[in-house]
Amino acid sequence: MASINGGWSLSTSSLRPKIRVPRLNPRFACKCAVRESIMEPEVARTTEPLLLHAVRGGKVERPPVWLMRQAGRYMKAGLSTFSLLMLKEAFHSYQKICEKYPSFRQRSENVDLVVEISLQPWNVFKPDGVILFSDILTPLPGMNIPFDIVKGKGPIIDLPVRTAADVENVVEFFPEEAVPYVGEALRILRSEVKNEAAVLGFVGAPFTLASYVVEGGSSKHFSKIKRLAFSEPKVLHALLKKFASSMAKYIQYQADHGAEAVQIFDSWATELSPADFEEFSLPYLKQIVDTVKQTHPSLPLILYASGSGGLLERLPLTGVDVVSLDWTVDMAEGRRRLGSDIAVQGNVDPGVLFGSKEFITKRILDTVAKAGNSKHILNLGHGIVVGTPEENVAHFFEVAKSIRY
Repeated sequence: MASINGGWSLSTSSLRPKIRVPRLNPRFACKCAVRESIMEPEVARTTEPLLLHAVRGGKVERPPVWLMRQAGRYMKAGLSTFSLLMLKEAFHSYQKICEKYPSFRQRSENVDLVVEISLQPWNVFKPDGVILFSDILTPLPGMNIPFDIVKGKGPIIDLPVRTAADVENVVEFFPEEAVPYVGEALRILRSEVKNEAAVLGFVGAPFTLASYVVEGGSSKHFSKIKRLAFSEPKVLHALLKKFASSMAKYIQYQADHGAEAVQIFDSWATELSPADFEEFSLPYLKQIVDTVKQTHPSLPLILYASGSGGLLERLPLTGVDVVSLDWTVDMAEGRRRLGSDIAVQGNVDPGVLFGSKEFITKRILDTVAKAGNSKHILNLGHGIVVGTPEENVAHFFEVAKSIRY
């Protein structure tokens, strides 16, 4: 049997004595209680949030945990069997916000709403990461690219960027002028959360942003951006350079206003072959990381690229501190392929949250065992799916925060 990080064995029999979880059956010992919110035992804390300490390789007693899309967007079903009052309040609060402000941009560009929605999961679950409620396309208007997010359709860019002249019209992004509400929201979140959790910002990667603005929105085949890449690569490179410069500046801005770590989403880079990834994505991710590290050397940068199994060895070449794995990569295999120097995040299948509590527990423990006891952030392999039972999200946090290495 291979051991992974810190002498962990993949043997099921050796796993259970080292991990304590809530009492789901007589084999498990209860170490946390669920009252009005997810609680955990009092333990000695470092001066920095657990998530940051884990990323930097510090000794931790459990993996830090947060979930992509952990804010109220997934809350849809009723709470017939779940009595957590704060979760009910968060559910109804988010629904009321959506009714009053039906546009996603209305909700994500208003300081008070951004703070309220970002804090809803914090108030209920106490995750180790509190991520800003926003969108990767938020900077686009500040770059002279109007967009909207239409319910049922997703992002819509009415004036796609497809020619050299179009790229010329894309302007430099100045976040303090274009998105001051982001900085103010991060400042408030930091003051609310303090050192109990890490405040997380995020940005879109250059190729992913370019995919949206060239395609005019979401796409299945990415034919328009690939046509541009393979027929007029200079035009695409010019656009990617503008996005790389602007996103580096956006990360610096977020860090200056309270973000303690920033996740870079390159959702569509995995539509590229390895060779094309090395031309159209990797250099620009590296440019962002290099630029940010010059001014913020200790800021952890997380890279998430959905479906990245075929590109895994190339992701650390960007210089990021953490690679977030989706669920199509076995965590133990991902650890081996990435190497021991880089932290990992993930990677429970979001669909697992539709299973039984026993099944959810089993998958969490399997992921944690394979990740090892160092440099691991427990998360899903993608965002929470709409319609996920809220009580199962609560159970995920309950189990995760009860784990002890």
